[in-house]
Amino acid sequence: MSESWFGLLLEVELGAPGHGGFCVARHDGRVMFVRHGLPGERVVARVTEDRGGSFCRADAVEILSASPDRVDARCPISGPGGSGCCDYSHATADAGRRMKAFVVAEQLRRVAGIERDVRVDELPGTGDGTGWRTRVRLAVDSGGRPGYHRYRSSSIVTELSCPQMDSAAFGGLSEQQWRPGAELQVALDGDGERHVVEIAPAQHSSTGRRSPGRRGASARRAASSRSRPEKAVIGSGRVTEYVSNRAWTLDATGFWQAHRGAPQVYTDVVGEWADAVAGDGAWDLYGGVGVFAAALAHRVGSTGRVASVEFSRRAAEDGRSALHDLPQVMFVPGRVERSIDALAEPVSVAVLDPPRAGAGRDVIAALAARSPRSVVHVGCDPASFARDTSLYRGAGYELVDMRAFDAFPLTSHVECIGRFVRR
Repeated sequence: MSESWFGLLLEVELGAPGHGGFCVARHDGRVMFVRHGLPGERVVARVTEDRGGSFCRADAVEILSASPDRVDARCPISGPGGSGCCDYSHATADAGRRMKAFVVAEQLRRVAGIERDVRVDELPGTGDGTGWRTRVRLAVDSGGRPGYHRYRSSSIVTELSCPQMDSAAFGGLSEQQWRPGAELQVALDGDGERHVVEIAPAQHSSTGRRSPGRRGASARRAASSRSRPEKAVIGSGRVTEYVSNRAWTLDATGFWQAHRGAPQVYTDVVGEWADAVAGDGAWDLYGGVGVFAAALAHRVGSTGRVASVEFSRRAAEDGRSALHDLPQVMFVPGRVERSIDALAEPVSVAVLDPPRAGAGRDVIAALAARSPRSVVHVGCDPASFARDTSLYRGAGYELVDMRAFDAFPLTSHVECIGRFVRR
């Protein structure tokens, strides 16, 4: 193993953007993943992580030759050594979307074997890239102060200055004492009401408490994902949201798209691409409270059937309440990978909106075995979207339409929606 570069200051020229909010550079035969820079810039980079091997991670701490796409950073807490929230804060909106388009196209080419020109579209309500977010989850440090995790770290930046969300959402939170290790879910709902829910600290195993390595990190993630007690401290903890003139009431901690313009736009795309007709069977997998199920119900009509599969029983109950006037929609609480085989109805069209890790091999294989003629897939990570695209292709489906959206302005994250048709 070569000598560690950790802490070194190295002058490098930045190349193409990579998946994860960095640009790729090379120095002395090694690859560097450099954050806070832009393609074509020459920078001084400080190495922040070096585990040996072919690459290391670094932050651009001095810009020697700036890109014309560089602007003053709009997020005061996400620079070198700061939080991981706004990794494109220093780029113009157009430049950020071009970098995201490059990353999506590169993932499709490398992982799925598809050469495709990609454009990333702005969502309504984006404005200057600030104030678009309607919900955020904050961590609480050992002193009871809320904030954001530092990039690739368990330590917390306790300055509530991220510009993604209206600053009114954070009013008074820093002045209160919270339970160390808890989390705060903050939401501004469709009626403009603010809700703050305190989520009890995760109960970590001895591995999660003591191990600083990957096993410890995996144990801590598993503990955090388990159900924990919640307490609404501001508002009712039950938010009201609207799509296509229909209201949904759900838990503030339940899933809803973070960008205020995303739910309606995604629903419109799903409604357009889901080629269901009256009498068809349709599936809404990872369906949440049934926003896409409502769109499918209007396509299949009263003689069709829509099965919405969602792991959260509370979300399924909220969806059932919101869609009480659509008897053709059936909510099926349970994990998608365990529920597909139990769905008795034939399926003509399926819509999937899986978590960041994607749907994966087992789900796509089980879905393909039921032979829907088309699939609409929503993916919030370009790498997992490309992996799922490759799996669809292997199962006999072709990507015939795709759109990408700048659903997370100021960040490197991007949302993709693809339409797959059986060959």
